[in-house]
Amino acid sequence: MDSSNDEALDIIITNVVATFRTRCHLNLRTIALEGINVVYKPEVGKVLMKLRKPKITATIWSSGKIICAGATSEDEAKLGARRLARCLQKLGFKVRFSAFRVVNVLAVCSMPFAVHLADFTKNNRPIVVYEPELHPAATYRIKHLRATLQVFSTGSLTVTGPNVQNVATAVEQAYPLLFECQKPLYKK
Repeated sequence: MDSSNDEALDIIITNVVATFRTRCHLNLRTIALEGINVVYKPEVGKVLMKLRKPKITATIWSSGKIICAGATSEDEAKLGARRLARCLQKLGFKVRFSAFRVVNVLAVCSMPFAVHLADFTKNNRPIVVYEPELHPAATYRIKHLRATLQVFSTGSLTVTGPNVQNVATAVEQAYPLLFECQKPLYKK
């Protein structure tokens, strides 16, 4: 960041998606009939189960694979996944919590300045794509971090990445590039 401006950027994590396996076959009909806060979708072959604390939504398949979404930290995602496994154990399944993995993290961040997207795209052509007719944001992909930033002209960023550390590193890496393309402040 700029040495004269020691203002820290707040990166707010809005969604963490994680997966895990139960290592046993799950009868979706039993879960739908006996479980609480469930929605059975037999045409797709899955059950949606919601937990209130932590607030997550899980997609359960009969193979035993479960995807949890809606957590706001990696620890909260793991806690929610373990609680979900415990709920399935109480329904009579021989669940063993295994192969837990955070798959995706979505975060938002706001720069303390507005960004001139045309200049940002021109300066970083191969890795930044900006199509104003299709989407109001410029897309900045960082391959080695497997992170994608959506940069809006207001200075707002939407960042997706495989984990929280990569999301934070992506914002740190993008800041100098965005700083040199900031819009000048108009004074009256």
